[in-house]
Amino acid sequence: MVVTLLNRTDLLCDLATTILGRALPHPTRVAIDGVDAAGKTTLANEIATVLKACPRQIVRASIDGFHYPKHIRRRDDSAEGYFRNSFNYQALVDNLLIPLGPKGSRRFRRATFDFRTDAEVVSERELAAPDAILLLDGVFLLRTELRTHWDISIFVQADFETTVARAEVRDRELFGDADAARQRYESRYVPGQRLYLEQEQPQHFADIVVFNNDFSNPHLERAAQPVAQHGRHACGALPARRAAG
Repeated sequence: MVVTLLNRTDLLCDLATTILGRALPHPTRVAIDGVDAAGKTTLANEIATVLKACPRQIVRASIDGFHYPKHIRRRDDSAEGYFRNSFNYQALVDNLLIPLGPKGSRRFRRATFDFRTDAEVVSERELAAPDAILLLDGVFLLRTELRTHWDISIFVQADFETTVARAEVRDRELFGDADAARQRYESRYVPGQRLYLEQEQPQHFADIVVFNNDFSNPHLERAAQPVAQHGRHACGALPARRAAG
């Protein structure tokens, strides 16, 4: 594992350059995985902003568009139930990942269910360009049944003390107040994430791990055999970095 210490701007340029350097005969499917409140959505949106400068189509989507209905996802309110029953992975694969993969039709849907209204999403399929880039963020993306569908996988790491503190602020209105948000995370979401980390070991399977406790000063680890990079930098020439390991 190669460790690189970066500021936020350099991190985004590095990740965007890696994504642009992946030459494939079909759209590039990028997973941005991590525990709740690790900063996955923020990172995905930031990468999308950087990539707007390139001529390729950017498809943003989230695992939140592929929830199961409430009667399935909340039939077991335990940590195990959260891990096992929250998302309809078959819908994700059939509507988004296979169409954008090898020999896929490139006709995709970026969501099939709205968990806020607890109703199916009715939408026409969109057509992706052959060199489109899918940026999909969400929890549990590197579980066994999804791993083979990613062309690049990023795991956003942050410790639970940090993520729960973030969730208290972010989700206080959703759950009523900060205390209720913390209780919800400590009773269901954090234990469910621990099951995922222990059973699926996403850090081991990710191409890139971004340590995101400090948004301003993240650091990045690449797998021993990292995703190939070639071509120009997404943000021009990157400044020199300090490397360790």
